Amino acid sequence: MNYRAVRLGLWGAIAVLVAFLVYTYFYAGQSRRPDPVQLGSPFTLTDQNGAPITEAALTGHPSALFFGFTHCPEVCPTTLFEMAGWLDQLGDEGKDLRVFFITVDPERDTPEVMKNYTSGFTSRITGITGKPEDVTKLVKSWRIYAKKVPTDDGSYTMDHTASVMLLDRDGKLKSTIDYKESPDVALKKLRLLIAG
Repeated sequence: MNYRAVRLGLWGAIAVLVAFLVYTYFYAGQSRRPDPVQLGSPFTLTDQNGAPITEAALTGHPSALFFGFTHCPEVCPTTLFEMAGWLDQLGDEGKDLRVFFITVDPERDTPEVMKNYTSGFTSRITGITGKPEDVTKLVKSWRIYAKKVPTDDGSYTMDHTASVMLLDRDGKLKSTIDYKESPDVALKKLRLLIAG
């Protein structure tokens, strides 16, 4: 019996098995990526005009969602100001894009307050509010961080996620615009979203 040939044959079989396992782990697994995380949930809230609004408003067109509040000292006014500017730059190209500003502070942000606030930036942003428990449920379903923080004067402010969420025509998250994102990058993301 030729032991050398047997040893070489075994080492060859082991090498083939290792190569197969490496391929399966690193390459074949790439084509079986898990489904994207489903964000959002059905909701019935109130828009800035006092009318009911549901998750149906987020489908049939590209959308941008921003969660914030009207008493926000910096992040929210900056983001909405920038969004108004991006909408102006997009012009007709962005006519199908809908922008929603969803409050994380429904105790203070009534429909009237939301309308007065958003109209200071552009008529293209729709404010959304509602019962605190319903808003909280929606905020959590989008995995948005929002927390009430007491202030020294006995009032409070809100810590919250500062990114704009970009949704495709099916209401699925496609990308985000980070706070203080480069304007060129933000516009590129919006154009890619609009193009579908």
